[in-house]
Amino acid sequence: MSDQHSFETLAIHAGNTADPLTGAVVPPIYQVSTYKQDGVGGLRGGYEYSRSANPTRTALEENLAALEGGRRGLAFASGLAAEDCLLRTLLAPGDHVVIPNDAYGGTFRLFAKVASRWGVEFSVADTSDVDAVRAAITPRTKAVWVETPSNPLLGITDIAAVAGVARQAGVRLVVDNTFASPYLQQPLALGADVVVHSTTKYMGGHSDVVGGALVTDDPQLADELVYHQNAMGAVAGPFDAWLVLRGIKTLAVRMDRHDENATKVADLLTRHPKVSQVLYPGLPEHPGHEVAAKQMKAFGGMVSFRVAGGEEAAVEVCNRAKLFTLGESLGGVESLIEHPGRMTHASTAGSLLEVPADLVRLSVGIENADDLLADLTQALG
Repeated sequence: MSDQHSFETLAIHAGNTADPLTGAVVPPIYQVSTYKQDGVGGLRGGYEYSRSANPTRTALEENLAALEGGRRGLAFASGLAAEDCLLRTLLAPGDHVVIPNDAYGGTFRLFAKVASRWGVEFSVADTSDVDAVRAAITPRTKAVWVETPSNPLLGITDIAAVAGVARQAGVRLVVDNTFASPYLQQPLALGADVVVHSTTKYMGGHSDVVGGALVTDDPQLADELVYHQNAMGAVAGPFDAWLVLRGIKTLAVRMDRHDENATKVADLLTRHPKVSQVLYPGLPEHPGHEVAAKQMKAFGGMVSFRVAGGEEAAVEVCNRAKLFTLGESLGGVESLIEHPGRMTHASTAGSLLEVPADLVRLSVGIENADDLLADLTQALG
């Protein structure tokens, strides 16, 4: 499939070749561990063992690469599995990474509690400030890690500007593109070296699968990642790969609706007396609005807000919501609400990444917008 096709066309067709035996238009689920060889070393299509490669996973990996404009995509058992593979590929004991001051709690935990025991050090920087990123880089720095929009404060980093700083310093730029998806933002085209996804979220889109992905345009790095993916083994299973591939086909139309609904939700919240601050890059007053408008097609479906009554009031808003399901994760067709400080970001407590106690995070789904607004209005009281 030519990368000259539109995103919507690639999402449906890239990697999705008709089955050569039956003509089935959907790739089969190759639920298999090993493959018959035609004589010793006589592999059919290069397949010998499904940890190393599986045809269903190959279809997904080709699709991921096409959507992010990369040479190689890799699919993993979870987003954190993808991150762990990337860290072990890029880093060695004694190396240093710059991480953002707002990031997914699991990413912070991976650096602070796992990689640090392996001898990897990190510094925290406000990645929306290019000078702060530049100042945080040391002679031992090997990578700058960015989330944009960030989780859960919806901060925006100028990818092209930070890519310039990283390139000048000779370090890799990693961009977690989970909140935006490749439909809204393509970091490789802006200078990133690697894109990270939790495919559990918008890529899968239906809250029925856990997965992760890496995409790069660097052939040498791609080979190294493939080696580590096989050596470490946290690969996406065939059924999980199939579910993500299925979800991606409707990514564009879903993201359009997520964005449309989130814009209406943000507008409601900005006018509500019990909300002290709304964090959504689509709002003109958001400090990253201009950068987001430059590097994103639209602003996405994630909205966070701070409740005027403090932590307990924020918790009560979460508890009173009915149509918004109280739960962790994001990016599914159904709307979710959560209290990051006590849920997804509890691991950041006491650190530089600790989130405000009065914060509520919304994953705005694709339900009827009026129904969502009515539920938030009653939840706020």
